[in-house]
Amino acid sequence: MTFFKKTYPFKLFLSLFLLLFTLFSCDNDTSKPDLTGFNYFPTTTTKSIVKHKYYTLSYNEKYEQAEWVAHHLKNEQIVSTTIKRPYFEQDPKVKTGSADWKNFKNSGYTKGHLLPAADRKFSKEAYYETFLTSNVSPQVYDFNAGVWNRLEQKTRYWAQKYEELYVITGGILSNQLKTIGYEDVAVPKYFYKILLDYTKPEIKAIAFLIPHEKSNKALYEFVVSIDKIESLTGIDFFPALPDGIENDLEKSSDYKGWSFR
Repeated sequence: MTFFKKTYPFKLFLSLFLLLFTLFSCDNDTSKPDLTGFNYFPTTTTKSIVKHKYYTLSYNEKYEQAEWVAHHLKNEQIVSTTIKRPYFEQDPKVKTGSADWKNFKNSGYTKGHLLPAADRKFSKEAYYETFLTSNVSPQVYDFNAGVWNRLEQKTRYWAQKYEELYVITGGILSNQLKTIGYEDVAVPKYFYKILLDYTKPEIKAIAFLIPHEKSNKALYEFVVSIDKIESLTGIDFFPALPDGIENDLEKSSDYKGWSFR
């Protein structure tokens, strides 16, 4: 009985100390959240989700291209390795069949990557996987090699600066678009790219909506809210985020949290 009386206050003190330490640590944690299993994928309007090893897409058979391509881009994945460029191939995982690359021949349009091949140079397997026709959309050369390329480079810069990003890319698909080839591959009038930096202390997102034409404008002039792109596509981006965070991120078109140099 005497031993219990002596040890009980100590045990009580120790329990309170551990509880306060845990609460303080959680309240002041500025590290990355646990992203294991984080579902960053948008909704699909076609129910045709295709999961590859290094990216996921939603294919739209009507327009013969992906309505979105999503990938996770980490700082350590950005390398300058030289890999021989392969030929484009049809995607064997698209049940309805992805567009034949021959649709682009003599069309006046390039096969514009949605997930850039340069984002996947960390391995030959990852690099080659970007050369599936489900990952391309018709783009005029001056757009593909110009403002679109500048945005892709900026995305890699941000992935290095902020350590990792979730990236979603696609064309705005709608009726009465120009088409090319024997399969009527649609030519979007606008392309979008949405980036999510899901790290503490500042979880942030930015969205770009760019006309499909040559442009020398600064990239920040193309920033729009995610809500804007959702209204144009009918897609819900980042539905797995907590509602409060999702609503705040998607209604904003503020780009001040992103470093434009």
